[in-house]
Amino acid sequence: MPGAAEPLTCRGLYLELRCAFEAAGLPGAALEARELLCAGTGRTREALLRDGPLTQGEEERVRDLAARHLAGEPVAYLIGEWAFYGLPLTVTPAVLIPRVDTEVLAGEAIAWLQAQERPRVLDLCAGSGCVGLALADQVPACRVVLGELSTEALAVCGENVRRCGLENRAEVRRLDALRPPPEDLGRFSCIVCNPPYIPDGDIPDLDGSVRDFEPHMALRGGADGLDFYRAIVRDWRRVLLPGGRLYFEVGIGQAEAVRALLDAGGFTGTAVVPDGQGIDRVVSGAVPGT
Repeated sequence: MPGAAEPLTCRGLYLELRCAFEAAGLPGAALEARELLCAGTGRTREALLRDGPLTQGEEERVRDLAARHLAGEPVAYLIGEWAFYGLPLTVTPAVLIPRVDTEVLAGEAIAWLQAQERPRVLDLCAGSGCVGLALADQVPACRVVLGELSTEALAVCGENVRRCGLENRAEVRRLDALRPPPEDLGRFSCIVCNPPYIPDGDIPDLDGSVRDFEPHMALRGGADGLDFYRAIVRDWRRVLLPGGRLYFEVGIGQAEAVRALLDAGGFTGTAVVPDGQGIDRVVSGAVPGT
């Protein structure tokens, strides 16, 4: 009589998923296979390292998640969270998934803020709140306002403030970046902003995992992708203190156009910083004064 089949183990299914994701050309196959295993089994990463057999229910849940990912659904939405600058953040389809490129924006602002005394910061178009919360976490002296228009995204922001234990350093407020700031908002040492910057006509050509799952409200930047940059440079400079800085994330090929907007808007010391792939990713400038 042949022996019973050996039960599938965590490592066995992990290797299977990783190979399937690699064969499909998905980036980050190893990380994504691990995250889906954790989500589908309820086990920690440390428990996965210890391996062990899977129950039928665990295997079925993991395979269902994997099938949805292979069909294009991003892992962050499947598991409901993603890490940014070391912070575990809740992520839903109401907000963009935090990306490594955006850590360049956070890093540039953090480096400047660390030399300031009790700075007040506005994260405009905050989405999940990832940038502003990274600043609040890394620069304990700063106080951050997370400004966002979407009601659903504001709820995610609030959840992440609580999840990160930053209630005393960060607050959430409904703000429309395309309209002038409200009179009672106050003034800031720094504004950070990762606005919608995809030209409207480019939306249909985006990768399906972005086009079909991420919120278009957070992607559409107008006919040339620059609508939010124009509005913010024009209307939001007034809430920056003298010497305060404005930091933008920009899309591929947009850096010089955004820098020109800052120069024309009276900002000084404008600078462009590339991301890890050498793509110009952050554009910043300062309000004159000390």
